[in-house]
Amino acid sequence: MTERMSTPVPGNDRDETTTQRSDRNWEEILQELRVTQTGTQIITGFLLTLAFQPRFTNLDGFQVGVYLVLVAVAALTTAIALAPVSLHRTLFRQKAKEQIVRIGNRAIECVLVGVALILTGTVLLIFDFVVGRAAGLIAGLLSLAVMLTLALALPASARAAMRRRPTR
Repeated sequence: MTERMSTPVPGNDRDETTTQRSDRNWEEILQELRVTQTGTQIITGFLLTLAFQPRFTNLDGFQVGVYLVLVAVAALTTAIALAPVSLHRTLFRQKAKEQIVRIGNRAIECVLVGVALILTGTVLLIFDFVVGRAAGLIAGLLSLAVMLTLALALPASARAAMRRRPTR
């Protein structure tokens, strides 16, 4: 027997059980994971191939350090992105969907931080190698600023717009 949600969510006009809500949330998490995993895997593959390029020996100590940190963060981010799927497989049919959704949500938050760090570091590394250290640092900081704006300011703006919208 499924139990109806005891407290309606403000602004949510869905008539769904707790189980249905967990199933819907899990499907949304899987969609987000598909997007982040693809991007993470592509950039990880790119990073892994760099060490085998002839010009890799031209990197200075700072660049090699940035590169190694990026490889480590990319590998960790990829592993975190796979964790919700592994968790789901392990807890499949054990009525743990709410816990899986909660942990999956946290994992995606961590993955997004990892992706931001990987992209920032990759931009820094490429600009540093091609143009110079100052350009690398500036490009990396600008990349980070754009990602923080999209990750923090955009949702805050959307929430503020939703609060200003008249209720029906």
